[in-house]
Amino acid sequence: MVERFQFRDLRELFAKANEVKSGDQLAGIAAGSERERIAAKEKLANLALREIVANPLISPDEDDVSRIILESHDQQNFSSIASMTVGEFRDFILSDETDQTALERLHWAITPEIAAAVAKLMSSKDLVLAATKIRVITRCRNTMGQRGVLGIRLQPIIRRMTLRESYSPRSMVCFMAAEMQ
Repeated sequence: MVERFQFRDLRELFAKANEVKSGDQLAGIAAGSERERIAAKEKLANLALREIVANPLISPDEDDVSRIILESHDQQNFSSIASMTVGEFRDFILSDETDQTALERLHWAITPEIAAAVAKLMSSKDLVLAATKIRVITRCRNTMGQRGVLGIRLQPIIRRMTLRESYSPRSMVCFMAAEMQ
């Protein structure tokens, strides 16, 4: 007997394509079986990227962040990948021909939903390979993200913190790091 699975909308498809997570199970949105999860991943792999952009998981009418993401979406660069399926986009990202320049050009064309869909189809090794294609260098009291450097950032527990009248998240991290010295 052949099992057939139906997914009401993109929200359900994304949820069922997730790897097993206890939170998803408790919320009742996880796939009921490994077969259902595989069916969801297969359907997701064959979904066109333009469908994901056309049907946001969170309505921009209800959520300001979703609205801003869609308003800043780079339609011009997106047009070069809009007809790709999620599976084809995954292959594009992992291709040896795809480099940092190609991915940076698509930076504002990839919505969080597209990134999530592609990540659901990638193994841990795929994610590592994709991450090595782009360097994101951050600087505060040290520099992270340079080639050939394996680094970690430990977040210390702060016992005493002086409040300042005005601060940004970045300046606060630098301030807190300075306080620990």
